[in-house]
Amino acid sequence: MSSPTKAEKKYWDNLAESVGCIVCRNMGLTNNYVSIHHIDGRTKKGCHGVGSVLPLCYPHHQGKDGIHPYKARWVKNFGSEKDLAEQCSRILAEEKD
Repeated sequence: MSSPTKAEKKYWDNLAESVGCIVCRNMGLTNNYVSIHHIDGRTKKGCHGVGSVLPLCYPHHQGKDGIHPYKARWVKNFGSEKDLAEQCSRILAEEKD
């Protein structure tokens, strides 16, 4: 497993602080108590960076409504991981403007 770089960790911090749980946000809620979900696992090159991670609260990450282990149901209910990652990137970009 590769370790995240300092820049990747900063990106994670920005996701947590500015976006919060992307699923909660899309439901009109604010929840900045998140962990980082790796879309394609934690071992591939670039797996920790932009477009490869999502900020998710416990219920939407590993809880009863979580992507682990209910990925198909989760995607049906909340959208594709890739689309949500792109949304997170847009939110951060808009914040910079």
